[in-house]
Amino acid sequence: MSQSKVQRPPAGRRAAFVSFVLALAAGGVLRAWMFGHFFEANGDTLVYGDIAKNLLLHGRYAISLDPGILHTTLIRLPGYPLFLAACFKLFGMENYAAPALVQIALGLGTCLLLADFARRIAPPALKTGAAHGTLWLAAMCPFTAIYEATPLTEGPTFFVLALAMGAAARFRERQDWGSALWFTFAVTYAALLRPDGALAGLVLAPAMLVALRDGSTRTLAARQRMALVCLLLAAAPFAAWTWRNWRAFHVIQPLVPESAADPGQFVNHGWERWVRTWSLDFVSTYDIYWNVPGGDLDINQLPSRAFDSPAQRAETAALADEYNNGGDDLTPRIDAEFAQLAKQRIAAHPLRFYLWLPLGRVTDMWLRPRVENMNIDLDWWVYAHHNQETEISWTLAALNALYLALGIAGLCLRPRMGELLLAYMVLRSAMLFFTVGAPEARYTLECFPMLFALGGVALSTVWWTIFSRRVPAGN
Repeated sequence: MSQSKVQRPPAGRRAAFVSFVLALAAGGVLRAWMFGHFFEANGDTLVYGDIAKNLLLHGRYAISLDPGILHTTLIRLPGYPLFLAACFKLFGMENYAAPALVQIALGLGTCLLLADFARRIAPPALKTGAAHGTLWLAAMCPFTAIYEATPLTEGPTFFVLALAMGAAARFRERQDWGSALWFTFAVTYAALLRPDGALAGLVLAPAMLVALRDGSTRTLAARQRMALVCLLLAAAPFAAWTWRNWRAFHVIQPLVPESAADPGQFVNHGWERWVRTWSLDFVSTYDIYWNVPGGDLDINQLPSRAFDSPAQRAETAALADEYNNGGDDLTPRIDAEFAQLAKQRIAAHPLRFYLWLPLGRVTDMWLRPRVENMNIDLDWWVYAHHNQETEISWTLAALNALYLALGIAGLCLRPRMGELLLAYMVLRSAMLFFTVGAPEARYTLECFPMLFALGGVALSTVWWTIFSRRVPAGN
């Protein structure tokens, strides 16, 4: 073979390099655009930021009730406050743009980790195509990109989920300490960011134990030592967090309470149960659930399914008037009345409460166009009010459906670990079914790293068809 032929790279390799560079560049541009147009620091961001600031200034894991008054808290896990505290320390106190920019860099790293993961799980002939398909799907997804450009837990969560998936795939190939430790770090930090982050460990850890038992050449003692070390490392932060909560509040709380309230704080259980008897979509969450207590309860904003009869509507209206006239204070007595109203509605329609509404909420969280962080009205489907916003929203809904369809197609190709990715998505959906009464589309975004990898496997067949041919020998 001549020297010129040796130096000339195959067409497929050149195409792969160009694809790699373009995907990362396009992903960076998309995230920078999202940051420039939709960056906000409010709501949960300020709660996390307040804890981070008090850690740095006062050495206390606390929230500020009034200027100069701190209240020790356990309503948020320490993973994201520690991340913000590190950013504040490096880039300036309450500089919320800095963590968003760090998350953009982590987001591009997430794309690379997922591409490597897809390469490892795809059939041998489709590995390159799966890697590049996954890279493009992850880089150009607006739904995850906008959260990576926003100082919230979703961005770091995508990164550690991708890290856990990749480490688990490498560990199944070779049971090395590096993969085991990276996996331990990833699933531990995922659970420190959000309580549902523990699902990744719950799904992937048993498969790693099986690989350690069946595929390792290590002695039994060495395998036991590896499993014990990883278990202790994973448990240590939660043991420390549980001990801290016991010392501060005298409660055993290894994560955070479902109510996201500190011990002794009044929780509106009756109100929340009543909301679950009719809440179905994000519009109800935004207009009603987030507004009470503290804001008016406008009965005209309630959907018709919130009332089973004219008499029940009148009862609800009277209760709303009592709340509104009381200074928007959801007192224990008013909360108890909402609980009684919820009890009546559940008794009359138990299947609606226990089955149909939870199914509807999960469906809403999977299929919405995910415009909650964009400047688009909540009634985006009313074309007469804003035709351009409606068209954008339906386009995003179609894109969301495309990611789901590609994920299903990837599962049909039976990649390695495909059953584990499916198990994670099913388990997460089941958790949302049983626990979420006020749906938000972002609650299903943690499944998108799995969809990216499965979708990349599906797209690999296209890549193989177009780019698998090499330069003819005579060229």
